[in-house]
Amino acid sequence: MDTQAKIVKILQDRLDAEHVELEDESHAHRHHRGRMHAPAGSGHFNLIVVSPQFAGKTLMQQHRLVYDALAAEMQTTIHALSIRAYTPSQWAEIN
Repeated sequence: MDTQAKIVKILQDRLDAEHVELEDESHAHRHHRGRMHAPAGSGHFNLIVVSPQFAGKTLMQQHRLVYDALAAEMQTTIHALSIRAYTPSQWAEIN
């Protein structure tokens, strides 16, 4: 299973995510100073995640749920992660 598929599966399993979009933007950051000291194979990702677990939570609490779910990957395969988190009702309003 590739890195992106693994991240998506983790979010689906641990957050009951109904929708996950994960874009790998590592290519745009390969010469970034901080990137040069990142673990080999780790990447920069943009994430959209929709989960019922985000209901009633602040944005910070939603992001913490994502970071907690991806804790192991944050130490190995994820160097940077941009998160846009939505409840199912918020997602329905914008789509």
